[in-house]
Formats: sequence, structure tokens, C-alpha cells
Amino acid sequence: MPSTKPKILKCSEIAKTRNFRIEEVKLEFSNGQARTYERLSNRSQGAVLILALIKPDEFLMIREYAVGMERYELTLPKGKIDPGESILDAANRELIEETGHRSARLTHLQSLSLASGYSTHMTHIVLAEELQADYAEGDEPEPLEVIPWQISDIQQLISHPECSEARTFAALYIAQQHLAQRNADDT
Repeated sequence: MPSTKPKILKCSEIAKTRNFRIEEVKLEFSNGQARTYERLSNRSQGAVLILALIKPDEFLMIREYAVGMERYELTLPKGKIDPGESILDAANRELIEETGHRSARLTHLQSLSLASGYSTHMTHIVLAEELQADYAEGDEPEPLEVIPWQISDIQQLISHPECSEARTFAALYIAQQHLAQRNADDT
């Protein structure tokens, strides 16, 4: 297995929209092979995805319109990290805007790539506990439906026809493992 990363010969922007930038990246591998790739480039700090425990056995989902799927989707609260904002501050801001709750205990569990073969975007999974009511206006075009969900019913959620986002499934698994380990450590 090669351990030397390919050399970047050239990286140039080939397209840009309000939300996306596409780069062409020319690489030379350690064996002399040259390739040109395209990637979606994200210069921001990425996004947060929050598993908010309203009770020890219950978390909050939101139902919002997902233009990529052209339907309403059940997902965890989430959003972009603003410039100069930390992961945990972004998680609390998004939680307040999307669910009407603030967290007094936030834990960054893990950071995940969306599609590492062609995207630089990172999503940071955050566990939010000790919730209190709070409200701030968000950037959503319509009110979001907030739905409490039992941890014991995660399998039902995974097979729900409106829940298909892989980041949500990954976050549920990661948080479930974290909570199980924490409970085992407490006994």
C-alpha cells in the first residue's frame, strides 16, 4: 500500500455558484501515474448535525423540505457553521433555531466526510443534552415540524419512508454507541 500522498500539480476553480465551487485537481502519484479529478470544494468549516436528547431515551427529529429529494424528510437538526463560529456554538445556534431548545451540555462526537472521493465537506456530529426552551429566528422558509423520537424506535425510523439521509443514520449509530459506552462506564 502506498503511503506517499499524490503530488498536487495544479488546482483550479472551474465553476462556482452561490453554494458550491467545483475544482479541477491534477495529481501525480508516487508511481508516476497522473490523473485529473474534479471535486466540490468547501472552504467553510462544514456543518453540524445534532442528536438532541430531550429525555434520556428520547431525541428530537425535524421534518423539513429537502430540495434534493423533492420531498419532506425526517432528519436531525443541522446547519452550516458560520465564519468564526465554533462547532459547539453552531450546534447550539442551529438547535435553538430549528427546535426551540438550547443545550447546556454539548459533546462533539465525530466528524464525517460526505463523499470523500469528490467533496471536501465535513459534517460534525454533536450530542446535545440538558435541553432548555429557547427561541431564535432561523433561515428556514417555513416552520419546521419538531418530532420527538424514542431511542428504542430507531429501527422504525431507519425504515421510515421519509428518512433516507445517511448522515442521520451515521449520527444515530455514533451517538447510540457513545451513550452505551458512557452507561457502561458509569456502572
